[in-house]
Amino acid sequence: MTTPVCPFVKASRPDDVPSKKQGECPFKHGAEQDGKTKKDASGDSTVPAKCPYGYDSETFKIGPLSCVICQALLFDCTKCVPCSHIFCKACISRFNDCPLCGADIEKIEADTNLQSMVDRFIDGHARIKRSPVNLDDKEEAGENREVIYGDVSMERGAFLVQQAMRAFRAQNVESAKSRLMLCAEDIRGQIETTGNTSELCSQLGAVLGMLGDCCRAIGDSGSAVSYFEESVEFLSKLPVDDTEISHTLSVSLNKIGDLKYYDGDLEAAKSYYIRSLDVRRDAIKQHPDVPSQSLDVAVSLAKVADVDRNIGNENAALDRFQEAIKLLDSLTLKSEETGLQQRRLSVLEFLKNQLNEKQSD
Repeated sequence: MTTPVCPFVKASRPDDVPSKKQGECPFKHGAEQDGKTKKDASGDSTVPAKCPYGYDSETFKIGPLSCVICQALLFDCTKCVPCSHIFCKACISRFNDCPLCGADIEKIEADTNLQSMVDRFIDGHARIKRSPVNLDDKEEAGENREVIYGDVSMERGAFLVQQAMRAFRAQNVESAKSRLMLCAEDIRGQIETTGNTSELCSQLGAVLGMLGDCCRAIGDSGSAVSYFEESVEFLSKLPVDDTEISHTLSVSLNKIGDLKYYDGDLEAAKSYYIRSLDVRRDAIKQHPDVPSQSLDVAVSLAKVADVDRNIGNENAALDRFQEAIKLLDSLTLKSEETGLQQRRLSVLEFLKNQLNEKQSD
C-alpha cells in the first residue's frame, strides 16, 4: 500500500528532495511554531500558543491524554481492572496483561469522563492566538496578555493528521478515522469560507484518501470507494504539474481500481487503472528526469496488463508488460537512491515473471 501524502506538506520523495533532518516533523504547516515568533496578517509579532500537556507539531510527549500503546491521543478510553491503567479500547483489547504493570486484566471498563476531557482537548487544540506584543521589551513580554480565540485550523489539522497516522500505524483504525473526519470537517469549513483554493483542495483530497485507507482496512469497501472518489474529485481540480498532486491522484485512482478488481468488476477496474496511467504519462512528460515517475508508469502498465490478461486481451497484456520492462531497464538511478532501486527490481521481477508464465503455457 502506498503511504498517503500528508496534506499539509509535500511528502519527501527520495529522488527529488533531500532527506529530512532527524527529528523534523513531517506534519508542519508554514512557519515553525516552537519557541519562535511569527508574523500575523498585519505584520505584528505574536506569541505562539503552547499546549499545556506538551503536545506540539514536532514532538510527542507521553501525557495523561495519550495511549502508550499506539502513542496517539486516547480514543474510546478504557480502564483495566484491577490496575486502573488507561488505554484505547482497540489497543488494550489485544492484551491479557496490562502493558504498563503486567497485572492480569480481569475486565475492562469505559472511562467516559476521561474521554470527554480528550474530546474537549481536541476541540480547543491550536485554536488560541496571543495578542501582539513587542518582544524587544522584556517587561511587556512578561506581562499578562489578553487571549484571543481564533480558528487556526491549519495547525489543528496538522495535529489531527499526526495523531491519525500514529493510530493507523498501530492498527487503531477507528481512532485514525475519527481524527481524519474532524480534519476533513475543518477543511470543508475553510473551503466554504475561502472557496476551492489549490491548497485546501490538496489537503482535503489527501485526507479523504487516508479515510479511504481506513475504511479499506476495516473491510468497508463501499465507503472506501466513496472516499477515494471524492479525493479524486478534489485532486482533479489542481494543477497537474505538481508531482506530488499527480502521484496522489493516480494512487487514489489505482485504489478504486483495486477495490473494483477484487469485487470482480474487471472492466470498471481497468477504466480506473487507465485513468491513473494517463495521469502518470502526463506527469512523466512534464518531469522526465524524475525517476519515480517512470516507476509509477511501470506499475500502472502492469495493473492494466493484468486486467487485460484476465479478460482475454492477451496480446494487449503482453505489449504493456514489455513496455513496462523496457521503461524500467532504461531507468538510470543514482547510487544513493537505494529505495527506488529496490522498488525498480521488485517491479521488474513481477513483470518478467508474468512474461515467463505466458511462455511456459
